Amino acid sequence: MSLSTDVQTFPFPFIAVSGVGQRVTCSSTTFFVLLLLGAFSSILAQDSQERSPASLFEVNIQPTLKIHCVKCHGQMDVVEGDVNLVELLPDRLGEQVDLLSSLVDVLDRNEMPPEDEPSMDPRLRRRMVADLKTIVRNISASRADGLGTPIRRMNRFQYNNAITDLFDLKCNVFTLPERIMREHQQYFKPETGKMADVVAVGNRPLGKSQMIERRLAGVAAFPQDLRAEHGFDNQGDHLSMSPLLMESFLKLGQSITQSPDFTKRNVGIWKSFFSPPAAKRDASAEVRERLKRFLYRAFRRPVNAEVLNRYTQFVTSRLEAGVGFSEAMKSVAAATIASPRFLYLYDISPAVSPTESMNGFELASRLSFFLWGSIPDQVLLDLAASGELSDPQVVVAQIDRMLSDRKIKRFCDSFPAQWLQLDRIISSLPDPEKYPDFYFSKYRDSMHMMLEPLLLFETILIENLSITQLIDSDFTYRSPVLQQAYEDLGKQPLIGRKTGAAVGVLSYSRVPVKDRRNGGVITNAAVMTMTSGTDRTQPITRGAWVASVIFNDPPKPPPADVPPLDEKLSASEQQLTLRERLSAHRKQADCKGCHEQIDPLGFALENYDAIGVWREQYENGREVDSSGSLFRTHPFDDIFEFKDAILAEKHRFARALAGHLLAFGLARRVGPAEQAALDQIVEATIADDYKIQTLIKQVILSQPFYLRTDLTVPPDSDKLNVHPKR
Repeated sequence: MSLSTDVQTFPFPFIAVSGVGQRVTCSSTTFFVLLLLGAFSSILAQDSQERSPASLFEVNIQPTLKIHCVKCHGQMDVVEGDVNLVELLPDRLGEQVDLLSSLVDVLDRNEMPPEDEPSMDPRLRRRMVADLKTIVRNISASRADGLGTPIRRMNRFQYNNAITDLFDLKCNVFTLPERIMREHQQYFKPETGKMADVVAVGNRPLGKSQMIERRLAGVAAFPQDLRAEHGFDNQGDHLSMSPLLMESFLKLGQSITQSPDFTKRNVGIWKSFFSPPAAKRDASAEVRERLKRFLYRAFRRPVNAEVLNRYTQFVTSRLEAGVGFSEAMKSVAAATIASPRFLYLYDISPAVSPTESMNGFELASRLSFFLWGSIPDQVLLDLAASGELSDPQVVVAQIDRMLSDRKIKRFCDSFPAQWLQLDRIISSLPDPEKYPDFYFSKYRDSMHMMLEPLLLFETILIENLSITQLIDSDFTYRSPVLQQAYEDLGKQPLIGRKTGAAVGVLSYSRVPVKDRRNGGVITNAAVMTMTSGTDRTQPITRGAWVASVIFNDPPKPPPADVPPLDEKLSASEQQLTLRERLSAHRKQADCKGCHEQIDPLGFALENYDAIGVWREQYENGREVDSSGSLFRTHPFDDIFEFKDAILAEKHRFARALAGHLLAFGLARRVGPAEQAALDQIVEATIADDYKIQTLIKQVILSQPFYLRTDLTVPPDSDKLNVHPKR
C-alpha cells in the first residue's frame, strides 16, 4: 500500500487542539496519527507539489471536507450558504476554481468550521490551505480565461483627464462631482515628498461653490459612470458603449472643439496644431506631419499609413471646400476624440497567447491610466517606441517619476474615495433632533468629515509611509468644524487660520494623534457616520464595511426574507443593548455564518455613535460592549485591542489593499488566477516595511498587470471588431 493511501485511511481530521499549553487527551489511534502527521509532514509537502490537482484534492482535501464540512454543506440535502461541497469532485475541479479559492479564504481566516462545530487541528488547517493554494495555482496556470484586462471605454473621469492632456488645456473640460476634494492654493506637491502642515481644500459634492471653476463653455458632461459593487468605476463590465452613447460622444467631441473657450488662450497645443502654417509651407504635408504627432498621442501608439491618410484626406477636403485651417483642424480633432481608438482601452496587436505580455505602448497606456487616469505622456511613449519599457529597471524609474508628478493627484482623486466608499456619506442624514450639532446653516458636518481620510491617504502616498498608518495613524488632518464635531476626541490644538463654520475653502491642519481612539481610516467620523442610520449605529453595516474595505472580503447580501430590526421598542426592549437586540439575526442558519464574520468587526466600533462621537454608554445607561475576536484568533475588549488585532494581521490588510489596487489597475475583479501574484506582492511589500509606494510598484510589476487583453483586434482597422476568446 502506498504512503498516500495509508495516510488517507487514518482519521487525522478528527484531531482537535483545545488550546496552547493545555493538556490534550486522545485515544491511542489519535496519538499515533499525531506522530504520523508530524513525521511525514515534510514528505507530504513535497509530494503535494508533484501531484496533479485531482490527485492532491482526492488524497489530502476530500477526506477532511467529508468529516468537517459536508455536514452543513451537502450531506442529507443540507446546503448552507449555497455551498455544496459534495459536488466538489476531483475530475471537476477546473469548473469550481472559485469555490476552491473561497475554501482557501475561509480556512485561512479561521472562519470554518463554525464556532459550534469541532475545531480543526492548526497543522491540518495550514496544510489544507497550502494544498488548496497549490491546486488553485496549478488550475489557474493551465487556464486562459479571466486573464489580462477587459476591453472597455474610458470612464468620465479618464475622458476628462485625457482631453485635458491631449490638448494641454488650461481649464477644465467639465466639472466632476466625483472628484470629491478640490485643491486650493496648490498644496499638493508630490515632488517634495512632504505634505504641507496646513492645506486649503473644498468639498465638491457637499461644499459651497466648489463646482464653480474655469471650464469650456457649452460642454456638458456625459452621465457619471457607476461604481461597481465592491469595486470601482473603471471596471470593464460596466463600461460598455451603446449606440446612443456613441452618438453622444460624437456630439461631445464637436462641442469641445467648437466651444468659445477652445482658443489659443486655453489650448496649449494651439500653435503647434491649430494655427495656420507659414505661407511657404505645403498645407497637405503640414497637415500630415501634425496629424502624425497628434494621432500618435491620442491613440497611444503609432498610426499606420492607411489611418493617417484617411485623416489627412479629411482635412485637405475641408480646406479645398474653403474651410479655414483652424476650423478644419478642429473638425479632425473632434473626429479623433470620438474614435474608438481614442475612447477604448485595449491592446491593439493580437496576442499569440492569452498569457503573452503587453508590448511597450500597451504597458505605457496601462501605467498611465492606472496612476494618472489618462493617456501616456511623451516620455512614456518615447520609451515604448525605443523598446526600453521592456527593462524592469526602466519601468521602476518611470513609476518613481509618475508618483512624483502632480498628475498623481488624479490617482488620489479616484482610488481612495472609491476604495473607502466615501460617496455613501453624501446621503447620510442623521436625525436633526437627536444630532442637532451635525447641522450648521444649510450644511452638514459631513462636508468636513469626508475630506479627513482623503488627506490622510494623500499624505501616506506622498511621504511614502507604511500602509499601517491607514489603520492606526499617528497624525491626521482636521478643520475647526471637524475638531468640534469630534467633541472629546477633538482636543488637539490646530495651527493656521481659524475658518470657523467654513463652507467654501476649508482649512485643515496636520495634528498628531496621541489618543488611539483617533487615527486611521477605520475610526474617522466619515466612516462612522456613513455606516449608521438616521438615529443609531448599524454594527452590521460597519462590520460589512470593515470586511469589504480592510480585508477585501465582502459578505454576501442578506436573504430577502430577513425582516429589518423593529425600531419601535417595548418597555423591556428599551433596556437592551443593541448587541442584545441584534442577537436574533444570528439564529437563522442562512445568516449565522456571515454574522459570525462581520458582527465582531462592527461591534468593535460601537463606542462611536452615529456621527462618530465617542460614548461609553447607551441612552438607557447600559455600557457599550465592543469586545469580540478577529478571525477567532485575536480577542479584543476595546478599540485599542481591535487595532492591535488588525496590526497583528497586517499582512492580510496588505494583501487586501493589493487586491483592491490590482482590481483598479486591471479594471476587473481579481480572481483565483491572481492569488499567487498577490502573495508575491505582499512578500515584497513586507520586506520594505509595508511602504505604500512599494506596494503600488509591486502591483505594477506583477504578472497579471503585464498580461494582454484576451482579444483579437484587427490592427489596421479604425473600427473595433472585437471577438473575445471565450
